Amino acid sequence: MKNDRILLETGTNELEIVMFNIGAGIFGINVLKVREIINPLPITATPNAHPYVEGVIRLRQEVIPVVDLSKVLNFPPSEHPEQDKFIISELNQIKVAFHVHSVSRIHRISWQQIEKPSQLSQGEQAQTIGIVKMDEGMALLLDFEKIVVDISPESGVNVESLKVLGPRQRSTKKIVVAEDSKILRKLLSDTLSEAGYDNVLFFENGRVAWEYLEGLAIDLNQNPLEEVNLLITDLEMPQMDGHHLTLKVKEHPRLVDLPVVIFSSLITEDLFHKGEKVGASAQVSKPEIVKLVQLIDQLIL
Repeated sequence: MKNDRILLETGTNELEIVMFNIGAGIFGINVLKVREIINPLPITATPNAHPYVEGVIRLRQEVIPVVDLSKVLNFPPSEHPEQDKFIISELNQIKVAFHVHSVSRIHRISWQQIEKPSQLSQGEQAQTIGIVKMDEGMALLLDFEKIVVDISPESGVNVESLKVLGPRQRSTKKIVVAEDSKILRKLLSDTLSEAGYDNVLFFENGRVAWEYLEGLAIDLNQNPLEEVNLLITDLEMPQMDGHHLTLKVKEHPRLVDLPVVIFSSLITEDLFHKGEKVGASAQVSKPEIVKLVQLIDQLIL
């Protein structure tokens, strides 16, 4: 019970991950992305499906695509299909069943235990957001959002969608973005520039973003809120997650009034309260980039 209470706290820089196996590989997925874990259901094949997609299943009243993670990772098929599981996940406002070869247990860890996957091959890096260091070994935390966007590009950030906002004026306001995905940093840079925001500084995780913000706040000869007008943060990031970053900003007397927007695939009705608890000014679910720009416009006046 004591651990359960700790895990309910928000902003502790901790997460729970479900550990699973694909072949001999050990991988993890954030519990916040998992709706349920089930035994495989009959799959209906779909014509012209992406190579990663086995087909669809009907779970209660919902039709959900099934993604074979062994194909995503170029691993051999399951040797013991009787142990296979479907991890039902919700991200980018889409429900997906990830087909894995077995599920082991749930681990509670700190984001400080997760390192950037710089030592992996280029192919592995493309599907991985971090290496989880545990006493019994290491596991890879997969980039499930990228997997979904690779299969369904329309589910990702689309710069063209900003056309609905009409002509935009250039802004001199200063924005800091904490986002671990190199691809998404580039997309956000292009999108914010298209929206008129050119003065944007990117950091690859919450820890380095916090070090920058704290450095501004320590200098009593300047007003940090004149150096940074708005912070945008992802949630899942190695070293320091977005909830913990937001909490540290809101607890600092010279940064407390800095508007913070959480931009994450984990913004669901069930999890919205976590961002509210740490003091986020707004929360937007990826890939709603138009809504993000509209909120920036309101908060950055």
